[in-house]
Amino acid sequence: MLVPVACSGNHKLLFKTLMKTSIPQTRRRFIQASAAAAAAAASAIQPAQSAEPAAAAKTSRTIQTDVLVCGGGCAGSAAALAAARAGAKVLLVEKAPFAGGIITSVGLPYFDGIAHISTNRIVVRGIALELLSKSGVCAPDAKTVAKHNPTIPNTFEFKLLLDRLFQEHKGNLTVLFNSFVCDVRSSGGRIQSVTVANKDGLVTVQAKTVIDCTGDADVAAWAGAPFEQNAEVQPLTLHFRIGNVQNVPGIGGQCRTALVEAQKRGELPFYYGPGVMFMYGKNEIYVHGVRVPCNPTDAADLSRAEMQGRADAHAMFRAWKKDVPAFAESYFLEAYPWIGVRESRRIIGQHVLSEDDLMKSRRFDDAIATGCWYLDLHPNKTVVGSANDFDPKKVQPEPYDIPYRSLVPQKIGNLLVAGRCHSATRGAHASTRVTVTAMAMGEAAGTAAAMALNEKTEVAALDGVKVREALTKKNAGPFTDA
Repeated sequence: MLVPVACSGNHKLLFKTLMKTSIPQTRRRFIQASAAAAAAAASAIQPAQSAEPAAAAKTSRTIQTDVLVCGGGCAGSAAALAAARAGAKVLLVEKAPFAGGIITSVGLPYFDGIAHISTNRIVVRGIALELLSKSGVCAPDAKTVAKHNPTIPNTFEFKLLLDRLFQEHKGNLTVLFNSFVCDVRSSGGRIQSVTVANKDGLVTVQAKTVIDCTGDADVAAWAGAPFEQNAEVQPLTLHFRIGNVQNVPGIGGQCRTALVEAQKRGELPFYYGPGVMFMYGKNEIYVHGVRVPCNPTDAADLSRAEMQGRADAHAMFRAWKKDVPAFAESYFLEAYPWIGVRESRRIIGQHVLSEDDLMKSRRFDDAIATGCWYLDLHPNKTVVGSANDFDPKKVQPEPYDIPYRSLVPQKIGNLLVAGRCHSATRGAHASTRVTVTAMAMGEAAGTAAAMALNEKTEVAALDGVKVREALTKKNAGPFTDA
């Protein structure tokens, strides 16, 4: 039998039509009546669907701003804050629903590049040191840190910290999360507009200066700026966590042995280390050890790598659950939402930073940041017990200068690049690509964008020495000397 239900609008038409049919009826008659009622309801609904075709067709709008920052990772967050604090109107677009990039989306909590490895002396100040201190790791005016690569205690709280800092500058800074840069239009040596896809549709952004912090130099490449990308780049890594693990002596070695056996069984194609750390809780491990060769600028290959990374992370978990007693009652807690990319495109800028520049600690008048990380090249193969396969040994430079010209692409006057896609050789990039060094470059780019606005000039024509001076005044910029 039919059971009456509350209904309104065109649904009443369907209900009334069905009720007109006598209750004792065959299944065929009921279906026929239902079909007729549905057709009548559809006929009644149709005019309403086509009543406002003009409104349905509107899928885009235009935004004008002083500075557009593309990408809200380590470099982009610092760039947006620096430009907004200097008085520019800034639009920050980020494809994730939160900022932080490799720290939050990939889950790497390390502030790599903040301090000299042998002395723990802080070599990057400014916004990077501000973020570290506001995460509770050190004092705002700290001169040294306990470890040369300290970790923040909570990556979720780092999202909240960036949210709060962005909102403090909401008069100058607008943030669009879930927004993906998808096209660039340039002519006459300038970017005319950048197209962003999000819930508003296709949004056209017209900015006086654009800062490419996408990591992959998407904006620079699409704008026509020269770039390079090696045929083989460093592998990608998915970070993950496992709960309810017993912290027993020798667990790292046991995990390593289990992965050797899992690879022999064909359950795991590649891995490194693994790094197994009780970082966030007494019975919870954080793991970095997934290794996936990939071309991250190819959409299909990147999608394949994401799937492979998840499969490999769970294969590691299953191997440990099977062969390591400390994992007997464990459970897979989470894999972070994005696989981490180390290397892709690098612009060919006004200066290409080289390994020689790093190893000789070459000084530049237009230095805007300091780097100090080792030449961290991951191979596309399994490396047991380590992340790297050095030959003949690890290469560790002393703190070195990064010049403003390494952020300035050729051919495009109103574009800067900050983060791992700046202008450097592959060897130099292996050091400059890390989190804190990216923040320092981002702060320099944001500062320069605001300066160019005030001086009514293009960022490509800006005097890098003046950028350095502006950074120094706010306790940022290069800090190579003790």
